[in-house]
Amino acid sequence: MRRSSFSPEPDCAIAQSLGVIGDGWELLIVRDLARGLSRFDELAESLHISRKVLTERLNGLVDSRIVAKTAYQDRPTRYAYELTPRGRALLPVLVALQDWGDRWLLGDGSLTGTNTVDEPPAQRLHELVGQRLPYVGLRSTAGTTVDVVDPDARTTVLFGYPATGRPTRLPDGWEDIAGTTGCTLENRLFAGRYGEFVDQRIAVRGVSTQRPDEQLAFADAEDIPHLLLSDLDLELAAALRLPTFRAGGYERLKRVVLVVGADRVVQAVRYPVTDIADAVDWAFTTAAVTAA
Repeated sequence: MRRSSFSPEPDCAIAQSLGVIGDGWELLIVRDLARGLSRFDELAESLHISRKVLTERLNGLVDSRIVAKTAYQDRPTRYAYELTPRGRALLPVLVALQDWGDRWLLGDGSLTGTNTVDEPPAQRLHELVGQRLPYVGLRSTAGTTVDVVDPDARTTVLFGYPATGRPTRLPDGWEDIAGTTGCTLENRLFAGRYGEFVDQRIAVRGVSTQRPDEQLAFADAEDIPHLLLSDLDLELAAALRLPTFRAGGYERLKRVVLVVGADRVVQAVRYPVTDIADAVDWAFTTAAVTAA
């Protein structure tokens, strides 16, 4: 198994962690496993990495109990790989690293809750069209863990938003961050048309990184009929490489709307969302056409 070239300090958690996942390839493997790529050939194609290097890195991640492997074929034996709980605990690290790169390397360093259509985060989101979403189960305002894609619907509208100001007060300076305002309005507009979505067998699901109890209090106060899902552990953000920004001490989703078919394939993406009312109209029209 490959080891880092330095000897980690025994009492430094950062050094110890880098001794396990200090290689860029290892972090990218974790990224792709979170995206739903589970087989060796899929990983090799995505990463453009030699089979020898990929084998070494996967073996190291398995030995470190970050990744587990399961045989899905005999003669020859082939394995599927998945993140263990220890591996999934790295997802917030990946999302924070992506946020840092979006802001400081691909952007101009400004703190923003949105992007222009020609910026890399927008391009990354629009590349989701035609891709199949992996299963991601999130805690919901129904009190249960549910799949982000409704298995009983013809189409699912999944909209991500930064945060609502009820019941928890928004952080100071929130209104000064572009793209943050309008989360309550967005939920109210989807709620107002909920019957139309239901008639077309279109599921509506809102996602934020707020705690489930915060979302439930908001849904009760605003009489929100659609499910709100908590991506507190950033599993969906990591799986779809959703753009985020850090405010009030933790990562927030930038506002985005996805239309996903019953086959879990992303049919359309709206990002950036500059006109919330128009985006809700777009979501209904696009999802209805997809469901037809």
